[in-house]
Amino acid sequence: MGKLLIRIRAKKGRCWSVASGVCLSFGFIFVFCGSVFASMSGICADCHTMHNSQDNAPMNFDDSPTPNENLTRGSCYGCHAQGGGTATVVQGTSIIPQVMHSGTKHLAAGNFGYITGMAGSGAADNKGHNIGNLTGTDSVLYGPPGGIRQSFHYDGGVVNTDNLTCAGTNGCHGYRYPASSYPEGISGAHHKNVGGQLTVADETGNSYRFIMGVQGYESDDWQENATSGNHNEYLALDAPVQLGCAGGAVLSCHVSGSGVQAPDGTMSQFCATCHGNFHTLTVGDGTDDVPNSSGVGAVANSPFIRHPTDLSLPAIGEYAAYTSYDLQSPVGRLAVPATPNSSVVPGSDAVMCLSCHLSHASDFPSMLRWDYDLMIAGNGGGASGSGCFACHTTKD
Repeated sequence: MGKLLIRIRAKKGRCWSVASGVCLSFGFIFVFCGSVFASMSGICADCHTMHNSQDNAPMNFDDSPTPNENLTRGSCYGCHAQGGGTATVVQGTSIIPQVMHSGTKHLAAGNFGYITGMAGSGAADNKGHNIGNLTGTDSVLYGPPGGIRQSFHYDGGVVNTDNLTCAGTNGCHGYRYPASSYPEGISGAHHKNVGGQLTVADETGNSYRFIMGVQGYESDDWQENATSGNHNEYLALDAPVQLGCAGGAVLSCHVSGSGVQAPDGTMSQFCATCHGNFHTLTVGDGTDDVPNSSGVGAVANSPFIRHPTDLSLPAIGEYAAYTSYDLQSPVGRLAVPATPNSSVVPGSDAVMCLSCHLSHASDFPSMLRWDYDLMIAGNGGGASGSGCFACHTTKD
């Protein structure tokens, strides 16, 4: 596996630190001030130990006596999945984001604790991505839902719920293909980390949340205190395209030298590398028994056979009323903004996969951001203006 981002906040002023976590290692710290992200600097011993002992005590954050690779003080789980009661953990003067905890408040990507019942309304495999040695394997699904048949993605021959990891070939973060020009996973990425507006994304360290090739804007506190004017921003397209593995007329997700990634840098395209049918136009004859994707439809116009993503909201009808950014139904932008924007522009801003889903896990089935049982057309009630109705404004 590779590394996961740790952003560490200083206790005074506007200076921040970013600590580097490795899956299975944990790295150095670097400091930046205000909204300017910089290279790594700081005290190495905050994250590393030379001999894994101080006063005859283990130096790991979880007190484990087992040393880690790269002389680090915690594995990726030991740093980010400590299972406490809050979405962040204070370690000395540092604040470490948590992806698995028992608290009632989660960060932008959600909380794996919803799957196990550590948090939320009860355990359920369908609440998130199942990482075997973190949440246990999925008892229902094996292959990725909506997977294209090309290269056995459909039946789980490449990535499945038994071998899913945080990073590397079978994960989301870092270089995902061992035949790339770079090490599998995210080794070294934290030492090159940049943040804020990310529009280059030609290596893991300058890609959005270390998701290789994805562009976006990173909230400086992982949306722990998100508002309509302080949140992540995501890149999107104005219309979905044909994606696949073979290239030619189809835009390939296999990028020479960099492995599997989103060809145009959008979050929805990245999700399509496993869940292709949900995020791409129809390829081939549009049937599921050919080695291509049946997609959302043959063209980027209604009627669709699956809800489209990477598609600008129409500037007419019910969609034109979605003009104030809703944290529970975020949109993608056609260009990554320099700062978060509290407005939505129909005709430009786009629906994407994260408009409806969290990426790690949520407290609702299918990783939804909200309770789908409350999405009742003509009777929105307490759900009025939220969830599906954030875009479909006249249907509640």
